[in-house]
Amino acid sequence: MKRFPIFPILITAALAGTAGWLAATRLPASRISSPVSTPARPSPDRKVLYYQSAMHPWIRSDRPGKCTICGMELTPVLEGDPGFTVEPGMVTLSSNSLAVLGVASTGIRTGPLVRTLRVAGLLDEDDTRHRIISAYVGGRIEALHVDHIGAEVTAGQPLATLYSPMLIEAERQFIALAKTHSNESTNLAGDHFLLRESAAQRLRQLGLTQAQIEELPDKAATNQYSEILAPISGTVVTRSVYSGQYVMEGEKLFEIADFSTLWFRFDAYEQDLPWLTIGQEMEITTPAAPGRTIKAPIRFIEPSLTEMTRSAKIRVVITNPVVAAAPDHATQRLLRHRLYAEGRVRIVSTDVTLVPRSAVLSPAGDPVVYIDRTGGAYELRHVQLGRLGDTEYEVITGLKPGDQVVTSGNLMIDAQAQLNEVIMSGEKGHDNSKGSTSAPARLPLLPPDQTQAASTFLTLADTLRAKLSSDDLAGYNAAATQLHAAAEAMMLAFNSTTQSQWTPVVQAVANRAHLEPGTNLRAARKGYHPLSVALVDLARHLRAEGDPEKFKGLHVFQCPMTAEAFDAAPPRAQWFQLGLPLRNPWFGKEMLECGVEVAN
Repeated sequence: MKRFPIFPILITAALAGTAGWLAATRLPASRISSPVSTPARPSPDRKVLYYQSAMHPWIRSDRPGKCTICGMELTPVLEGDPGFTVEPGMVTLSSNSLAVLGVASTGIRTGPLVRTLRVAGLLDEDDTRHRIISAYVGGRIEALHVDHIGAEVTAGQPLATLYSPMLIEAERQFIALAKTHSNESTNLAGDHFLLRESAAQRLRQLGLTQAQIEELPDKAATNQYSEILAPISGTVVTRSVYSGQYVMEGEKLFEIADFSTLWFRFDAYEQDLPWLTIGQEMEITTPAAPGRTIKAPIRFIEPSLTEMTRSAKIRVVITNPVVAAAPDHATQRLLRHRLYAEGRVRIVSTDVTLVPRSAVLSPAGDPVVYIDRTGGAYELRHVQLGRLGDTEYEVITGLKPGDQVVTSGNLMIDAQAQLNEVIMSGEKGHDNSKGSTSAPARLPLLPPDQTQAASTFLTLADTLRAKLSSDDLAGYNAAATQLHAAAEAMMLAFNSTTQSQWTPVVQAVANRAHLEPGTNLRAARKGYHPLSVALVDLARHLRAEGDPEKFKGLHVFQCPMTAEAFDAAPPRAQWFQLGLPLRNPWFGKEMLECGVEVAN
């Protein structure tokens, strides 16, 4: 199970965790297991190791007393008795550890899930309120009535004066038909009406409005000019002509945009789309209008997603209020075109089971929480999560109202659980690094000359480890050149006797003692690792059978996170060390004290 890395917290957790009782490995569980055996009564022949609660096995004491949870008398556990087991998945900590880690818990509850979605986008114009004014007929611009971009105009306001012979001819034909009074029959009057309507239709096609057409009969015969009028009210955003310019049919003259309404457009990613619906009210703010919040509904959600960004375009239609009028009486609005803006929508769901976000570890992978079982015991619990709120997750399965979950200090508890796993695997004689062996078989005691040869070799080997721990590549390469000769000297000492049981152990070390100089620290650590595996095996034998008094200063440590230490590194790697304190050769100064001592 992969959860948060414990690089930055491993040391703190190790210091605090050693004060607590070591629990079993991190496997899911829901209740405390039955004791595997009942501890015996105190006997004068056996020493009392500790006192333990039969109902709550994580409650232990070095003196008689009562369980702090149920009040039952603690049972003495004697030498040779396994005591009461804590089921897998439990982590137990002492009160001192709890104080150091700052552990805090809270209860699971039901309630509405609140989600505040924040987005960013632009204020764009309303596409339905944008007009392009083109020349319906060729001619010359005699005068411009709007000569700058940004001018505010109203519908029907003259934009320019046009002289067009074609338009003049069409106007004269219509005027002639309008002024002709027919005294003929009804059929002839009807024909006259059709001709006049046909002439009016041609004028509309040439760009005149209905109001302009109706005013033509009163137009002076000497007036040969026509006005180009604004079709809508708004702001002139483009002016493509000048006074005196000849224009052709279809040529663009002006563009007008109505900014009385704007579109707030933003991208919503696919994980946010379930929270958004048409009609939902959003609160919109922009740095250009500090302190102002505009509320407007969502009007459109694009049905297809952009493939590159996996997002959909959302449109909110907002009203752009008038705030002032300039000296030339131009309208000034609060918001301007293409401003940056931020939107916020607050969604409240129906009642669901909720867990604080701070209680969940690895929410994107295999989400877990730690349940506070009281008395310093914490149970690992796998959960299935639903939607993500502002401060809480929706819980599908794994928790129920009333469960106490750890919200502060759970990363430290998880780190302690991982350390417990390492220690328990070490106590069972397992070494997860490459080439390691299980607990060593019993070997005969070593004579003084072999003891001295092994001691000399291990001193030099520990020098290599120390150079790696201090990130001293040059020192490591210098010591590595001497190691092979020292290994051969040790082999000569062991081959001089008939104690052949030690030969495979020592030979495994000698075979890996020819080290190539490292081009960098990662390469040096990779080259040292096979030798370290054999040295750990030799160190365990020497400490157990070689000369317990001579080699009692040998220590074997294990780092639980060496997968990134060097190329093709195992997830955990061990090393031997002469004396204390712990100094990690796989990471050096980066994580000098990362590791835990393992048993034989």
